[in-house]
Amino acid sequence: MEKKEKPLEKLTAKELREMALGLESIQGVHAMKKEELITAIRAAKGIPEQEGKKERHVFVRKERVVLTPAELKKKVQELRLKREEALQQHNRKLAGILKKRINRTKKLTRRVA
Repeated sequence: MEKKEKPLEKLTAKELREMALGLESIQGVHAMKKEELITAIRAAKGIPEQEGKKERHVFVRKERVVLTPAELKKKVQELRLKREEALQQHNRKLAGILKKRINRTKKLTRRVA
């Protein structure tokens, strides 16, 4: 029964060096880095290069919208009205969330002022 080999990228540099020492066509194994070892082993064994790695998704941050203190106070009033409606409907969970938003917005008005 054949033993399945790990992909070259999963092996450590030490394991790659040992593998490269067993191949006669590769020289200067101890001075090579992991990427160089992988490339050399693939060339010696005739394994085709893999397509490029998956590209990492780059996250783009949103620009912060800075509101004036008057706009923030207006937002606090709107949130208070929504909170009152939630309390009248006996929706305590939404009322708690709105209370936290009100407090956050009030702190923001103090920072902006």
